[in-house]
Amino acid sequence: MCDVNVYILKDGTEELYFENVDTIKPAQGKIYLKNLFGEQKVLEGNIKEIALLKHRIVLEKK
Repeated sequence: MCDVNVYILKDGTEELYFENVDTIKPAQGKIYLKNLFGEQKVLEGNIKEIALLKHRIVLEKK
């Protein structure tokens, strides 16, 4: 299985925010995340980087 983890860029470093992310939906300045277990999180911010081969996504808070 190819698990994707989401990290938050904070003070120049990346911190793990959410594991096993299945769905990412940006809408109206927010990013809606849902993982494989149905858990959901919402973050006000932007997508900074998507690295598919590394299975990671970096977000930046507003």
